[in-house]
Amino acid sequence: MKTITLAGGCFWGIEAYFKRVKGVVHTTVGYSNGTKKNPDYKEVCSGKTGHAEVCKVEYDESILPLTKLLDHFFRLIDPTVLNRQGNDTGTQYRTGVYYSSEDDLSEISDFIKSIAHNWSSEIVTEIEPLHDFFPAEEYHQEYLEKNPSGYCHINFSLLKDEEKQEPV
Repeated sequence: MKTITLAGGCFWGIEAYFKRVKGVVHTTVGYSNGTKKNPDYKEVCSGKTGHAEVCKVEYDESILPLTKLLDHFFRLIDPTVLNRQGNDTGTQYRTGVYYSSEDDLSEISDFIKSIAHNWSSEIVTEIEPLHDFFPAEEYHQEYLEKNPSGYCHINFSLLKDEEKQEPV
């Protein structure tokens, strides 16, 4: 199994989408790449901790190669917008790809270069090593499954039938 941590605005929708992607084994929402140990949601939303709302995605690379996973992610976000996705605004809603293995950096960088021409503005998505992942409070885990009418900026129709699995 491999792991990548993605920041794409509100973590509820990112998690709900990736739970449906064939090859994803497990997801956990949380906070990463900030300055405070074990922040809570209120602290992260204050913008004072520097954390991003993220979804840690564990996946089977033999089914879902990293470039295919990144292709899914970049369908969901606008990588040219800084600190905002959908109606969510603030540094905690920035976009980012946080890798756990240094081996993934060149593949991520090459992928970004290959899609840059698709956007009329510069891609501002952070590409950094993962620094400290803290799981979000339990009520945030699988939030949209628990609250089907909850707010989400993600367009789930972007997941094609052949890419789907039953949510993990």
